[in-house]
Amino acid sequence: MIAKRILLIFILGLAVMQVWAQTSAKFTGFYAGLSFERFAEKIESESDFRFYFDPMLVEEITVNIQVNETGLSDLLSSVLEETDLEFSISPDGKVFITKGEKLTVDFARGYFDPKVNVEGASGQNASAMGAFARNMRFEIGKENEDPAKRTAVLRGKITNIDNGEPMLGTVIFEKVEYQKAITDENGMYRLELPKGRHTLIVQNPGGYQEQRQIELFGDGVLDMEVQENFLSLDEVVVSSGALNNINKLDMGVQAISIADVRKLPAILGEVDILRGVLTLPGVNTVGEASVGFNVRGGAADQNLILYNQSTVFNPAHVFGFFSAFNPDMVSGVELYKGSVPVNYGGRLSSVLQVEPKFGRTDKIGGSGGIGIMTGRLSLEGPIGENTTFILGGRTTYSDWALNLLEDEAALEGSNASFYDLNANLRHTFNDKNQLEITSYISQDDFAFDADTTYSYRNTNLATTWRHYFNDQLEGRFTVGYDGYEFGIIGEDNPLNAYEFSFDVKQWHLRVDFEYRKGEDHLYKFGVHGIQYQLNPGTNQPFGSESIVIPEDLEDENAREIAVYFGDEWTINERFSLSYGGRYMLYQLLGPLTVNQYVPGAPITESNVIGEETFGSGQVVQTYHGPEFRLSGRYTLDNQSSIKAGFTTMRQNLHLLSNTSAIAPTDSWKLSDRYLKPQTGGQASVGYYRNMARNTLEFSGEVYYRYMNNLLDYRSGADLILNENIEQDVLNSIGKAYGVELLMKKTSGLLTGSLAYTYSRSLLRTSDEPSIEKINNGEFYSSNFDQPHHVVLVTNYELSKRINVSLNGNYSTGRPVTLPIAKFEYAGSERVYFSERNAYRIPDYFRLDASVNLEGNHKVKKLAHSSWSLGVYNLLGRSNPYSVYYTAVEGQLQGYQLSIFARPIPFITYNFKF
Repeated sequence: MIAKRILLIFILGLAVMQVWAQTSAKFTGFYAGLSFERFAEKIESESDFRFYFDPMLVEEITVNIQVNETGLSDLLSSVLEETDLEFSISPDGKVFITKGEKLTVDFARGYFDPKVNVEGASGQNASAMGAFARNMRFEIGKENEDPAKRTAVLRGKITNIDNGEPMLGTVIFEKVEYQKAITDENGMYRLELPKGRHTLIVQNPGGYQEQRQIELFGDGVLDMEVQENFLSLDEVVVSSGALNNINKLDMGVQAISIADVRKLPAILGEVDILRGVLTLPGVNTVGEASVGFNVRGGAADQNLILYNQSTVFNPAHVFGFFSAFNPDMVSGVELYKGSVPVNYGGRLSSVLQVEPKFGRTDKIGGSGGIGIMTGRLSLEGPIGENTTFILGGRTTYSDWALNLLEDEAALEGSNASFYDLNANLRHTFNDKNQLEITSYISQDDFAFDADTTYSYRNTNLATTWRHYFNDQLEGRFTVGYDGYEFGIIGEDNPLNAYEFSFDVKQWHLRVDFEYRKGEDHLYKFGVHGIQYQLNPGTNQPFGSESIVIPEDLEDENAREIAVYFGDEWTINERFSLSYGGRYMLYQLLGPLTVNQYVPGAPITESNVIGEETFGSGQVVQTYHGPEFRLSGRYTLDNQSSIKAGFTTMRQNLHLLSNTSAIAPTDSWKLSDRYLKPQTGGQASVGYYRNMARNTLEFSGEVYYRYMNNLLDYRSGADLILNENIEQDVLNSIGKAYGVELLMKKTSGLLTGSLAYTYSRSLLRTSDEPSIEKINNGEFYSSNFDQPHHVVLVTNYELSKRINVSLNGNYSTGRPVTLPIAKFEYAGSERVYFSERNAYRIPDYFRLDASVNLEGNHKVKKLAHSSWSLGVYNLLGRSNPYSVYYTAVEGQLQGYQLSIFARPIPFITYNFKF
């Protein structure tokens, strides 16, 4: 016992002597004209001290000082004397440079553990917890395990220490080997590193950093719980956005954080995910309060909008005033508009993947907000040890906003309401199996002038089982249902009162695998299936007095199966290649009756020669074909790269619409014998560069698209309850091309982005037999051809609690067809119109401003709150939505319709508990 005590005193004495040697070190010399970073490097080279600071804090400091036998504390006091920076020196020689106040660095004995043993992948997983886990050293794997193998695989999961939620887009970066990984939507990461000691930089999408010291003996698992906003300590500046900008293989991919979306001035105070999407280059909309968006010259129905792999057919409330997604129920958003990954298909232009949020694991909590027109509330937390839930709802409770529209008289007696509900559940069986259930429903009701009521509903339900077979193979199995219903009740005249409705339903199955072979190959493969059922339209009498004749179009049924395979191949440290393909089989099924037309003649009513009837389940028409994916990236240096890609896509589902924006009465239509699947391809090339320590990101992309079997319509086409829709459709081809430039500033007091897009979108009636050729068969502007588009997003942080935003949006006016003359024919006046889309409405410009006020940041509070207030359309500009003409005293008089022709103030109270 005495010997043990003597040994313990001896060890403690050595530790005290080491600490004393560090803290009593003296410095002599002349430090002339050094940046602070260079000065810190010299101090580290002359002693055992280690500096931690944010380079942005010290970038303007120049050190000019001569010292003789001076301690570090006195030396730093002189260097930082005329700044607002503080320093703290821990007993073990760590030097922290901070702004405002010092860090507490004297901790109770035993707070810093010199070692934490972590078992290999076959043992228990490690959990690195605590704000100061950066000072621990984690041993991964088993010592002397497989000595012939020089590298080992480190994998794990990163979660938020406050709520246990997976942290998407977090970067794990090894600065010596320059190896990095980015967490997926489940917070999972994977790194292959040489065996030995490493320092890992862990940084969330907001730019805040942590670090972990590890000693890697073999394959193993390191899970980490980190704070959402932790102090930036290391000199390496790296973010998931910055790494994606340079290193991501796919082109035209943009990730949008919910935090950034919340900073945008929102219409009527409602945080809107789709408005965040509209700040990106290559994405625009035809006007305010428009449903959907247009990507790289494509129609709004060419965008696949997914919520946890479920298709959302109508992404807006109140005809486009609000996004259909509750921001409190979303963890992240990604838009693919260039190289669409091989595991996505079914649309021609883009894929918008909205990732659901799952409940926190530590305790019950919630959040909500109360605005001038809407309110929302969510509740989340654990159910036992392995299950979490989150419930969310949102609704509107005021019709006063309708009075802000320009034509108040026309809207007298109108009212609008909506709600949406989310319920998500996640259960973790073990480290290899996880079950997720997501559900979503939204309902809109709008009464126009008290005699016409519109209603529409989205319904989504999906169940996903994730299984990790081993370190290399992961499987994801999803089954779900998606539905969209629309209805109109017209009661203007009881004799003509009617009830019109249509709906689209689909059941989907997805089986997806990812197999990683070493660090060079990531294989993705799987099979997807969809069963469609459409009701194209039903019109029934409404009320006992109505004499409306019932109409009911035949239901349409189809199935779609796709198999895919892709590989992300890292050829060397500079060059990577992604290649793959999908093969899609589509079959239209009976029961169905199909018209037969004179072969080779235009498809008109006069050329109908008969009908063909198909029984239930019988194949009416089959289409199949491949889709190709190819993209490559060449890294010029650590700060820049060039990328190129080529993608082909197929689309079997069409939206019948002859308006610029998606209208409630627009209906979906399956490909049939005469309406072929839309097909197209896109080639693009881009240059990407990070500057100013990765705080400035630049990207420039050039693209060209071709599209076949697009739908355009004959003049005066009737798309509602048209059982022979093929007679009013004109088969068209399209092309689009453009340049997209984006500059982002991601760090500092002033952050934001500037996006510029030059693009053209053109259509031409195909060479197939037709009685009508639009514009004599020449190319003409599509309804969403807007050559110039500029979006400015700025956010300035006045303090940790106050930030202000000022955003601007400009775009060329969209094309329109105008009446240019009138004449008399057969005793009546006729109007002569210009060529299709030969003119444009006036250009669009809008400026928005907002202020976000955070409550105090005390940790021990029952609830945290914030205020958002601002003005939408700050200048009160009357931006035209459309132009129309009426006859006034025998003359054509033009008018323009504006949605918001005045400034719209808003204020919202947000809370979190």
